[in-house]
Amino acid sequence: MQTVCLPNGKPSDYYQQQEREQDEEQILYFPLEGALPADATLVLNTALGILSYLSCSADGPRLKKQQQFTSSELSLLRPMLELFPHYCPYEVMFASFYNGAVTEITVEHCRQRLYEALEDGAWDQQLRPIRNVLSRIRLKLRPFGIDISSILETGYILLIESKK
Repeated sequence: MQTVCLPNGKPSDYYQQQEREQDEEQILYFPLEGALPADATLVLNTALGILSYLSCSADGPRLKKQQQFTSSELSLLRPMLELFPHYCPYEVMFASFYNGAVTEITVEHCRQRLYEALEDGAWDQQLRPIRNVLSRIRLKLRPFGIDISSILETGYILLIESKK
């Protein structure tokens, strides 16, 4: 029989704590304050690619809407949700779409790459894959009352339909 030993200096619950932290990162909450009712929030399960619209009532939480997104769709949706109510710059979306992790270095590299594409006349060619994925995201966000608007030579912003 084989015995399992923990690495020196690691408490026995270290790995369970790591798993809990990873689970917490997989579920992201976006209350979109000022845009959604006070009792509502968007919940993004990054592991499954599911965006849920939850509201709380006296009876408890209620699932109002839910939609599944592909990994490429998530790579563009997540930075827009994180930056809401502000716009998401092209270079951040480009970095997230092609690199996954968004750091200052990757954003700066993508900014330079897009600037060169603009100078070379290849801007549309560089952004076409992103625009294609955004069109699919728009369709999936429509039932949530959310739209994506392009800001000329700047980026994209989420627009929340006001409930009358």
